[in-house]
Amino acid sequence: MALSSSDFEAARDELLTIRDFLRWGASEFIAAKLFYGHGTDNPWDEAEQLVLHGINLSPPLGEEWLDARLTLSERKKIMGNLARRIQERIPAAYITGQAWFAGLPFVVDERVLVPRSPIGELIQKRFEPWLINEPAQILDLCTGSGCIGIACAYAFPEAYVQLSDISFDALAVAEENIQQHGVGDRVFAMQSDLFENLQGQVFDLILSNPPYVDAEDMASLPQEYHAEPELGLASGSDGLDFTRRLLAEAADYLSDQGVLLVEVGNSWPALEAAYPALPFTWIEFERGGHGVFVLQAEDLRAARASGIL
Repeated sequence: MALSSSDFEAARDELLTIRDFLRWGASEFIAAKLFYGHGTDNPWDEAEQLVLHGINLSPPLGEEWLDARLTLSERKKIMGNLARRIQERIPAAYITGQAWFAGLPFVVDERVLVPRSPIGELIQKRFEPWLINEPAQILDLCTGSGCIGIACAYAFPEAYVQLSDISFDALAVAEENIQQHGVGDRVFAMQSDLFENLQGQVFDLILSNPPYVDAEDMASLPQEYHAEPELGLASGSDGLDFTRRLLAEAADYLSDQGVLLVEVGNSWPALEAAYPALPFTWIEFERGGHGVFVLQAEDLRAARASGIL
């Protein structure tokens, strides 16, 4: 049975400590059969995000804090966070207004997808061994919140980074994050449908976490994903509408030793079937994730010259 407003109020008045709210939140998340896929993978970590945000703390929290008693105003804020997560079934990041990616905090809201790409692991490793030279020019296509490109600016402090997205709403969030991280001298945001407004630019590294969800998967996504902008998820019947365009055009925007790195998630079998002659390298991740490929500029140019693209 769904919890009523009076149920939340009664629990708020009975729970006293951080530990109490963590336990209660995790229990009620399980009962509500919530889905976790936007930065956490279990009810305890999800509850921790929302409880600690209510008292201006960040996880992980030391054991010595757990039995600290909370004021009434703190309990009201925490319970408001937990209630929204249960009643609205939106990602926790939209409630807190913040998500972590590659060890960095980013402003997020319903205008952008919640950052969760395994590309973050590669950024922290500076894309070894895929990059031969330090990149001077980086492009983050379909940037959303700007998290991938801005994290690259940290990893490569001499590089210039271009963020690009078709959505002006998403770019407004990216601009907030550029300012928050103080990288406005090297990171720039531009509206563009793929390369439409990037003519003449050449990059050593092109990264993209584009829309790649196919029609079948879109129809079966948990409710939490439907809180995100569909523009950032859906990409045709097989999930490859955007990726096909990207592969056809990317060679013109890569330097001679440039690298294209793209996430296509569950659509990777469809991509391999569509382009059996392309030498995709599929990356294996230590921290989970799949469906990310690497292609070299020379391979894309050779494929185009031979009619594959």
